[in-house]
Amino acid sequence: MTARRPDPDALLAQVREEQARERRGRLKLFFGASPGVGKTFTMLETARGKLIEGVDVVAGIVETHGREETRLLIEGLEILPRRTIDYRGTSIHEFDLDAALARHPGLLLVDELAHSNAPGSRHVKRWQDVEELLDAGVNVYTTLNVQHLESLNDVVAQITGVTVRETVPDSIFDRADEVELVDVSADVLQERLKRGKVYVAEQATLALDRFFRKGNLAALRELALRRTAERVDAQMRGYMVAEGIRETWPAGERILVCVGPNPATARLIRAGRRMAAGLRADWVAVYVETPAHQRLPAADRDAVAQNLRLAEQLGAQTVTLGGQSVSDEVLAYAGAHNITKIIVGKPTHARWRDKLRGSLLDALVRASGAIDVYVITGDSEEGRPRPELRPAPKSGLAEYAEAALIVLAATLFCVLLRPVFATIDVAMVYLLAVVVVATRHRQGPSIAASLLSIALLDFYFVPPFYTFSVSDTRYSLTFAVMFVIALVMSRLTARVRAQAQGAREREERTAALYAMSRELAANRRESDLIGVTLRHLRNTFASEVVLLLSDESGRLAVRGDGVSPAVLAEKERSVAQWVYDHGQIAGYGTSTLPGAELMYVPLTSSGRTLGVMGIRPSEPKRFRDPIQRQLLETFAGQAAAALERVALAEWNQRSQLEMEAERLRTSLLSSLSHDLRTPLADIERAAGLLVDDEALAPPARRELAGTVLGESRRMARLVTSLLEMIRLESGALQVQREVQPLDEVIGIALIRLGERSGDHPVTTSLPPDLPVVPIDGLLIEEVLINLLENAAQYAPPGTPIEVSATADPDAITVEVADRGPGLPPGEESRIFDGLGLTIARGIVKAHGGRIWAANRPGGGAAFRFTLPVAGLSPEGAAPAQAARSGQPAVGA
Repeated sequence: MTARRPDPDALLAQVREEQARERRGRLKLFFGASPGVGKTFTMLETARGKLIEGVDVVAGIVETHGREETRLLIEGLEILPRRTIDYRGTSIHEFDLDAALARHPGLLLVDELAHSNAPGSRHVKRWQDVEELLDAGVNVYTTLNVQHLESLNDVVAQITGVTVRETVPDSIFDRADEVELVDVSADVLQERLKRGKVYVAEQATLALDRFFRKGNLAALRELALRRTAERVDAQMRGYMVAEGIRETWPAGERILVCVGPNPATARLIRAGRRMAAGLRADWVAVYVETPAHQRLPAADRDAVAQNLRLAEQLGAQTVTLGGQSVSDEVLAYAGAHNITKIIVGKPTHARWRDKLRGSLLDALVRASGAIDVYVITGDSEEGRPRPELRPAPKSGLAEYAEAALIVLAATLFCVLLRPVFATIDVAMVYLLAVVVVATRHRQGPSIAASLLSIALLDFYFVPPFYTFSVSDTRYSLTFAVMFVIALVMSRLTARVRAQAQGAREREERTAALYAMSRELAANRRESDLIGVTLRHLRNTFASEVVLLLSDESGRLAVRGDGVSPAVLAEKERSVAQWVYDHGQIAGYGTSTLPGAELMYVPLTSSGRTLGVMGIRPSEPKRFRDPIQRQLLETFAGQAAAALERVALAEWNQRSQLEMEAERLRTSLLSSLSHDLRTPLADIERAAGLLVDDEALAPPARRELAGTVLGESRRMARLVTSLLEMIRLESGALQVQREVQPLDEVIGIALIRLGERSGDHPVTTSLPPDLPVVPIDGLLIEEVLINLLENAAQYAPPGTPIEVSATADPDAITVEVADRGPGLPPGEESRIFDGLGLTIARGIVKAHGGRIWAANRPGGGAAFRFTLPVAGLSPEGAAPAQAARSGQPAVGA
């Protein structure tokens, strides 16, 4: 063999599979051909070896069947107490799944994987209990006989004459991490049976005569060996793919199984599973929904749904197609998906039906080209006889009466015009009447109208008149044509009606999905999304619906109105919680927790479960229809995606706020060392001189004391501003807006600035019609003081500082400009990282405005901020001359 470069996609898939396996518990199957080969004995021996190695081994449930050797092996192992279920006056001891999950041992022994649980258990089958254990990360040892594999169920029945009712999906066998074949010869097994090591004496004698005949055991042994060999071969091929080794056998086989309501379809599905396993091929089960599907009895529709579910359990991909012809749709799908083999059932109906309606088998064989077609028959005792397509409901007497009236009206019309009408004209009128009846009614009234037209035409218009005898045999052809036309028209009309009905149903489904998705996209709040989802689900499915969404702790809470008391019951909540935890459909109408009153569907999006949707169908069998089930799951997916979108938007908003707050804290902390270092240094220097130099003259002492006082006040103002900023960001400090003139706020800020402006002259330029504005005056004063102090600190001594304002319809823009060195290129936004400017930016943003800085032409920097005037009445937005007492320019 030659090596080649591994496929990157295959390697990625392998890595993902390995990661999933790491989170999932490991399953080991002890596999045998029949009871008595020693599966449980071997499992216990292996488990005792693990116990010696230090593994935490617990016997969840082990059936000894009275075998002393098996009982001795259990001694010394921790045994999980069984759960008692009362059923019809009988106490049944079952495996306690919840206790096993709570104990969570390193290795759990669960005997008899195919066992059916007692009614009232969480799962119908024990293999479903094992699946939940594996999902929880518990390693499991279990036992299984070959006759319990679903795909081999009918084969075992043919060999042994015994139909095994307890089966396990082959997917469980295929996904097992390890399979150990426990095998003995037929002679050894029969000897064990005779010695009472399998059953008690009476049962052993009966078993030897029936199931445990030597030929049966040999055949079962071969099945077990073959199935194990298939698994080993699959493991080898997986290794070759992972290592990039070129395969030496043909590949690419893909099998299609035609699914229908016939009970023999189950045999076709199992045959397809065996063929797919033997050829190492993918397989798909296809059902074609034709217009005739609308006329199928409810029992046949249920049979289709059950067959599709069986195919899914056996590992097939199930597809439902829609079209006029089954053969055309099957061949079109086969051509588009590279199908190499088609499995179809052998026809069991009368041959004349193929002549009239066409043969599916003949159409597939003739048009399949290079595709192989396999024809398989079903077991005669396997199920009920195949019912015919349900005929259209019999027309009522009113329909037949209306058809007769139409024909009689045509007769009266022809009688009145008999002198001018030829016989062929009369025949055309009758044909028109038959066409009218065919377009209005079903096949029965149409045929009746045709026969009545023929009789009246013969009686009134064909010589000899007023008798039913025909003198000219050429009229027989006319009668035959009229009858055939009536038959064809009735069939075409029925087909058109069925097509219209199917189109209406598809249109309704599409319209419902479109309407729901459109409303979900138009809403941004979670409560609105919940209301939209509940309304559309209730209208579409005519069912009671409830949504349960999870909180931060993963517990479900009922959301929305119209909650049924049943949903509030503890039992229903526990089922919904299980669906949320495992991401699987369960409840009413499913094989998991079927005792629930509602069906629960997980709301999953992007691999994450957001909640659960519970639905109580108005018709008990409604969701057995795969189309209805798919529509329900699509609705759930739409709702989950919308809820996730809102959750992500909220999370993104919170993240942005947290990032902004973190950035603000970082900038504040970094600016503390810069803005507080200077006053602290001045205070320390002045205080040191006052303490160390007692000979200082009084003027010098006063100057130093003034420095200490001024810098202390500056520090106090900075600390106060910092505390206010922290309160503002945390929401503790609320902006107290009041409508007031801005020029008064600017004047008060200049007065508070006082000597801190240094020797910089401050001038103001405010328009006389400046409107009042809703602001917190004290906070805006702090903004102005911080901007003025910043300008006085960096501008050269003696240069002016200018304060101006301009009014727009939506906002007032305030500018503080200097003639200093200006801002370094690219630092316009980073300049606000300082403490004073950071506080100013926070206050402006709290008012709904924005603040920015830019260099001035001719030198210097200009700091501008806006204050919205939104919310003012026209009177308030007008110049507030009455609020001013004359505001002259303030200079310093």
